[in-house]
Amino acid sequence: MLHKENILLVDDDIDILELLQRHLQSMDYHTYKAVSVKEALYILKDSYIDLLITDIQMPGVDGLELLKFADEHYPEMPKLVITGYPSVSGALEVIKAGATDYLTKPFTKEELRKAVLKAFEQGSRRKDSKKTISANQDGLYPDMVGKSETYGKVTDIIERVKDNKATVLIKGESGTGKELVARAIHYSGKFSRAPFIAVNCGAIPENLQESEFFGYVKGAFTGANENRDGFFQAAQGGTLFLDEIGTASLAVQSKLLRALQEKEVSKVGARKTEKVDIRVIAATNSNLQEEIENKRFREDLYYRLTVVEIDVPPLRKRKSDIPLLVGKFIRKYGIEYKDRLLRISPDALQILKRYPWPGNVRELENVIQRAIIMSDGTIDVGDLPDKLKFQIDFPDSNFRSLHEMEKEYVQKVLNHTQGNKTKAAEILQIDRKTLREKLK
Repeated sequence: MLHKENILLVDDDIDILELLQRHLQSMDYHTYKAVSVKEALYILKDSYIDLLITDIQMPGVDGLELLKFADEHYPEMPKLVITGYPSVSGALEVIKAGATDYLTKPFTKEELRKAVLKAFEQGSRRKDSKKTISANQDGLYPDMVGKSETYGKVTDIIERVKDNKATVLIKGESGTGKELVARAIHYSGKFSRAPFIAVNCGAIPENLQESEFFGYVKGAFTGANENRDGFFQAAQGGTLFLDEIGTASLAVQSKLLRALQEKEVSKVGARKTEKVDIRVIAATNSNLQEEIENKRFREDLYYRLTVVEIDVPPLRKRKSDIPLLVGKFIRKYGIEYKDRLLRISPDALQILKRYPWPGNVRELENVIQRAIIMSDGTIDVGDLPDKLKFQIDFPDSNFRSLHEMEKEYVQKVLNHTQGNKTKAAEILQIDRKTLREKLK
């Protein structure tokens, strides 16, 4: 009878692998063998492993990389290192990388047995003793949290503009929370009881933008069966938030400029203008200066919009705010999905703080939602997507010269044209003389 424990052995030395396997099988353990880190990853993916035993010094990708990978992708699995180069610094490094213990070569069967039992015991103790933390929310605005310096610069500007109707342009990458900033300006100021109208300019077809923004009168065009107000009229006395302003058509940009300058708009088909009293907040994740150079955005409108500018920092530049954001999302979605408050382990939080977050706060929110659904009460490393965890980049040893690649491709094209050099030259977009030279 075999024990339930499956042990993966990783070493480029076949003799050591065979020795380990014989010893462990005599102790009634089931073993898997791998001579490289790449082979070990395939086994980890396809088999349930209870204990990893690995050497450190291996060609290509070493065992330290495997430890780091396994510590995040398989955090509950104990890891035992066998090394022939013991040192204090080396021991600290492997423990830091996730190993529960290490054994020095050469070793006896009894030393191996004790080390394996200790690794299982420490792995179990490590699992039981994991503490959890719950991040606290802190911030001036209900939907915004943060304590970082860059976050403070944003809230400082919000405080300065919230009680006036100066036009504001909010810039930032997709997912950074530009609409939250706009809502904070509106709802924290003295105009909070007035309407807040949010418009995604990119979601409105270009031929409908003018009528949607400014309204229309009955008979202005086919299908206009009644008078209808636009977004400007709907936001009267309050705030009109124009997201993705860079996607507005040039015709609408012209009318926007007049609306901002004269504080009046005219409906499509109307002969007279209407006064409007609103604050306009625009947002963009594109470079409007480049759009101006490419004649896709009016320069005069740009300067009219940028009375006050707010640059919302990407999440990678405010990583100290990640625990606060995580705490906010855990409270929000823990109640929604699990009807209770959840916690997150320090290891999982550390991975979240390390990841660069190209999708910014929106991506973090999505990850926390998924983790809560997958979690049994405490969000741990295993509940996080693999893309966030440590990855091993295997060196590519199959690089080929440009000449070899070109030769292979030209031959492939000739095979496709059944040796017709004229057709091959057309596909390659070179003349026949050049092709003949290459064939030589």
